[in-house]
Amino acid sequence: MNYISVQNIDSLSEWVKAALKIKKKPLKNKKLGKNKTLGMLFFNPSLRTRLSTQKAALNLGMNVMVMNFTNEGWTLEFEDGAIMNQGASEHIKEAAEVVSQYCDIIAVRAFAGLVDKEKDNAETVLAGFLKFATVPIVNMEGCTGHPLQALADAITIEEHKTKHRPKVVLSWAPHPKALPQAVANSFVEMMQLQDSDFVITHPEGYELNPEITKNSVIEYDQNKAFENADFIYTKNWSSYADYGKITNSDPNWTVTAEKMALTNNAKFMHCLPVRRNVIVTDEVLDSDNSIVIEQANNRTYAAQLVLQKILSLSPSLSKGKEEKKKKNGK
Repeated sequence: MNYISVQNIDSLSEWVKAALKIKKKPLKNKKLGKNKTLGMLFFNPSLRTRLSTQKAALNLGMNVMVMNFTNEGWTLEFEDGAIMNQGASEHIKEAAEVVSQYCDIIAVRAFAGLVDKEKDNAETVLAGFLKFATVPIVNMEGCTGHPLQALADAITIEEHKTKHRPKVVLSWAPHPKALPQAVANSFVEMMQLQDSDFVITHPEGYELNPEITKNSVIEYDQNKAFENADFIYTKNWSSYADYGKITNSDPNWTVTAEKMALTNNAKFMHCLPVRRNVIVTDEVLDSDNSIVIEQANNRTYAAQLVLQKILSLSPSLSKGKEEKKKKNGK
């Protein structure tokens, strides 16, 4: 089993229920990962993803190895048939097979370059590990998706919703840097699996990949989108059509207390890190309706659920279970 996208979730409601059970007793399956190793490979920086995934592995009794390719590993080549006479020192074929010998699960984080849309959509780094690794792969945020974050978001909404079908709004907000669409993409995919009144709001020209948004409602008037909302999830992303570009920096899209007043006393969500008074004002972020800290905490239980499912399907672990049953005469 790999966990690469939200599409790997066979039943979101069941996964969320399972994650909430883990949250109540996070050390219940402490022996599940005994003598198993999680290798975490970072091609980009991380705070919540690294710490929450590492904590999740420790809760399951796993050993954890972390490597930052930004300043520790050899530069990898991903092209088949490449003549490696330039900067790359090692090919993904050898690297993935070698790491697979050291680890039982490999987790990878590799952002979009935001220059070549086709290359980013191909998920070069993740695809390389999927092709050549011989152990399960977990996506800790790729070029086009962040499924661990989306699962944590689903857990958070379930905890805080007050009605069966809440209105959830994904709102774009300005940012001084060009950011990927990964978080927004996975949030949209996750919301498509939920029973909700879901609306995406952003300036014209900031439409996400239509293959992902599909029939989701898009509202270009942010104030209208906010009306009677139960959850406001705010995130910046750069243009997908004019790929990787910042074509709008309108501060009127910043989430303010006045805009939140249009909602149904909505909870405010953001994946963090967040630029205060650019994405959202202090007043909103520090309010009682802000659940960004709880949202970040749920990252551990989302990751722990994924690792637990993978460990449970591990051939070597299954073999161990069968041997134990035979020993006990079952």
